[in-house]
Amino acid sequence: MAAPPSRNDSVTIACAVCGQPFPPVGRRRFCSAGCRQAAWRRRQPSAPVVPATPRSPGPATIYECLVCGTRSLGEQRCADCGVFCRRVGPGGPCPHCDEPVAVADLIDHNRR
Repeated sequence: MAAPPSRNDSVTIACAVCGQPFPPVGRRRFCSAGCRQAAWRRRQPSAPVVPATPRSPGPATIYECLVCGTRSLGEQRCADCGVFCRRVGPGGPCPHCDEPVAVADLIDHNRR
């Protein structure tokens, strides 16, 4: 049986992750930053990855064409005229007719 090789810790020590010999500097225990990071990952508990819950889309902006008066949902340029539209405000599609409707159209400003 062969005798184990002698160690000289003042010249080289073995990396705590990969076992490669390296010259010690200060209190280093790892030969590289990659081995230091691998050791940190091994010590950390792995948390399960939870997928993000799907969110309902927020209100989009309603635009109205100044030339033909058509409204569009999120489109700043009129598809019929090719003119830039004015911003009406936040809104969405009407649940009954699927036409773009602004929140300001649904609020009665005369009630107080």
